[in-house]
Amino acid sequence: MASTSGSGSSRRPPDNSGDQSSARSAPPRSLGDNSLGGLSAVSFLTVAEVANLMRVSKMTVYRLLHSGELAGVRVGRSFRVPESAVHNYLRDAFTDTA
Repeated sequence: MASTSGSGSSRRPPDNSGDQSSARSAPPRSLGDNSLGGLSAVSFLTVAEVANLMRVSKMTVYRLLHSGELAGVRVGRSFRVPESAVHNYLRDAFTDTA
């Protein structure tokens, strides 16, 4: 049974910084691909940024997100809201006063 030295190098992930084989693989999809719905033009805001923009508390934004009144994407434990969704919500919520 062959033993190896205790260097631990087998546990380290391979360094591909100079590896040319990764350049030959399929290119990563950009956010502008049609297959992803053209997300390159989408600007995402944090809950705090939405609250600032709407001049409401963060809790109000969370309530709007959870109720489905405001569209958002959950990323891990955080939410990101497309800027256009905020503008659409405000436009639709706007009421004329005579």
